[in-house]
Amino acid sequence: MARHPRGVIGAIAEHPFGFVLTFVVLFFLLVLFMASVDALPEPAVKVVVQPSDEVVQAGVAEAPVRVVAPSIGMDVKVENPTSTEISVLDDSLLRGAVRYPTSAMLGVNGTVLLFGHSSYLPVVYNRAYKAFNKIQDLKTGEIVSVYSGTTEYRYKVVGVRLADATDDVVELPADGKYLALVTCDSFGRKTSRFVVTAEFVGAYAL
Repeated sequence: MARHPRGVIGAIAEHPFGFVLTFVVLFFLLVLFMASVDALPEPAVKVVVQPSDEVVQAGVAEAPVRVVAPSIGMDVKVENPTSTEISVLDDSLLRGAVRYPTSAMLGVNGTVLLFGHSSYLPVVYNRAYKAFNKIQDLKTGEIVSVYSGTTEYRYKVVGVRLADATDDVVELPADGKYLALVTCDSFGRKTSRFVVTAEFVGAYAL
């Protein structure tokens, strides 16, 4: 009488250990083959996007080197004298805007106070005399950018006013980050001047 073949299930039942070993070896060889042809699936990766230009470090004081107000076409170099002598400040005004030495630096609490000449003469050979010519045309909500060597600091205009000739006081709040732009003929003269105030909205790496 002929015997029936055992079949696959019968073979597995008789030699379970051998079957498992063979399966593991074949699976391992398959994985090696797929890896060699770059056919393995990539693991799921959670990507967290950080704005690469946003400055996250706070409290680093930096000197301003440039002030820009696109809405009025202003792009002016900023000088940083260390003396409050009128002659020193007036000399610095001949080269651009001036950060008043005792006002705040960029990146820290306080008010960055920038002075600049304004002149409406038909012919001006030194462009520094026209540095702040149009700051009175700035509108609430418009952006003024002040640059250090590494960072752009953005401020939003919150006020524009004409200060009386006898009013030589510019308030410098210290409980936040602010910017004040002031037109100036000379630090030694009391003349009417425009004052623009703005509040800090963000800093971005260059």
